[in-house]
Order: sequence, then C-alpha cells, then structure tokens
Amino acid sequence: MLYRRKALKAKWYYYVLLGLVDVEANFLVVKAYQYTSITSVMLLDCWSIPCVLLFTWFFLKTKYRFKKLVGVVICIAGLVIVIFSDVHSADRASGSNPIKGDLLVIAGATLYAVSNVGEEFFVKSADRVELMSFLGIFGAIVSAVQISILERSELKSIHWSAGAALPFVGFSVAMFLFYSGVPILLKISGSTMLNLSLLTSDMWAVLIRIFAYHEKVDWMYFVAFAVVTAGLIVYSVGDKMEENPAEVGDEEVEQSKHFDEEAGMSNPDHNFASSSAVEKDELASNDDLKKERRKKILTKK
Repeated sequence: MLYRRKALKAKWYYYVLLGLVDVEANFLVVKAYQYTSITSVMLLDCWSIPCVLLFTWFFLKTKYRFKKLVGVVICIAGLVIVIFSDVHSADRASGSNPIKGDLLVIAGATLYAVSNVGEEFFVKSADRVELMSFLGIFGAIVSAVQISILERSELKSIHWSAGAALPFVGFSVAMFLFYSGVPILLKISGSTMLNLSLLTSDMWAVLIRIFAYHEKVDWMYFVAFAVVTAGLIVYSVGDKMEENPAEVGDEEVEQSKHFDEEAGMSNPDHNFASSSAVEKDELASNDDLKKERRKKILTKK
C-alpha cells in the first residue's frame, strides 16, 4: 500500500470496525471449545450460512433463486451427516457449560457472517489489496490489545519450546494463506459460496485423521463429503444460470446496434434523401417566417 501511494477508496475506520468484528468472531468460536462439545461447535457454526443469506439479500441486494437455495440445503444436509456419523465418545461428550459454549458459537457465527459480507462489499466496491492490507494491520492491533488485557495470564503460563511454538507458527501460516485467498473467492463467487465451501473443512479434517493419525472413521464421512460437493455444484450451476440471461440480453442489444449500423451503411442513398428532405423543410419554414414578418411591416405602414 505504501509503494502504490494511492488514495483510499474506503474510509480507514471502516477497516478498523471490520478487523474488530473478524477478530471477535474467531475469538468467540475458539473460546466456545472450552465450554461445549466439538459436535455442537460444528453444528452451530453453520448458523453463519443463513445469516450470510439474509445480510447479502438485505444489504447487498443479492437475489437467490430456487436452485441456489437447494444447493445450500444440500450442503447443510451433508454436514448433518458428518455430525450424526461421528461415533467417538470424545466428540459426543458435553463440555463444562454447554449453554454458554453454544451461545458463544452462535455469536461468533453471526460475526463471521457480518465480516464476510463486509469483506465482499469492500472487495467489489473498493480494492482487494487495500482490504487485505488494512484488515491485517488493524486485526493484528486489535488481537494484540485483546491478548494483553484478557489473556495475559494464559500467555505467561506457556512454557515456550520448539514443540510449543510450531503449532502457533503453523496456525499463523494457515490463517495467512486463508485470508489471502478469501478476497479472491469473495470477488468471484460471494460470501455465501465462501461459507458453503468452508463446510468441506470438516471433510479434510477426516482425511488428516486417517493419514496423519491413522484413526478409523465411519464410512458416512465419505457420503457426507460427496453430498457437500454436490451441493456446491448445484449452487454454482444456479449462479451460472443467473448470469447467462444477462449476457444474452447484452448480446441482443449489441447485435441490434450492429444491424442498425449495417443497414445505415448499406443504404447511403436513403440516408442522403432523408437528410435533404429535412433541410428542405427547414428552408421552407424559414421562408414562411420571412413572409409573415414582411406582411406585419406593410400593415403597420
């Protein structure tokens, strides 16, 4: 941003608010794992999808047709299959305060929706590089202030070593890559497609459990992965079907203009005759005006 030296396309304090919302969304969802089960977090995190649908429809005036809504329902059904097929007792065990944890997830998912819709708006109306730069800067500032106030004791209790630092480094790299790719997807497909695509993260977690930790998983996980993929395809097809009529309409307008121009070029005599007729009418009207003025002068004399 400093190298480009361009004026901001959006006010800087909008990016401050967006960074604050994004940080708090991540904080609330991660904090919820202390109080409720992972199954509840996975299920309630889907609350961001209807919130995104509502916010984009109300604020961005995005229209959703029947096929898009069908794709959303199919994706959510795939996630429900994942949750009900999870037979591990650790995943089903309730936390220390399930109600508090569930409320934290719902609040975090709502803020996720606000953040994603806001990012979609700035990506499409402002500048992608500007969004990524200021979201990262203000998000880091908000995170540093919040850690120093709320989690200072937890930070002091960490015994730093290579084994303790590597997970933090890996998480930071993953989040950097994630937030670098999010604006691109928002520019292409919108925040609803982003949230639906994030449902597949649970499926990738299954593959990690199989190949990295050599754990056995239920066969319904693979069914759920196929269902979510099918839902994404249905949603994408509905998106393309909405774009095609507009493209066809633009092509028809261009073709009609082209045909009119060709017709004008093919009949130069007709164009010349019409222009000369207009000139004759103008001359005749001027002569009539002159005659009327002469009559008025003679009558006065």
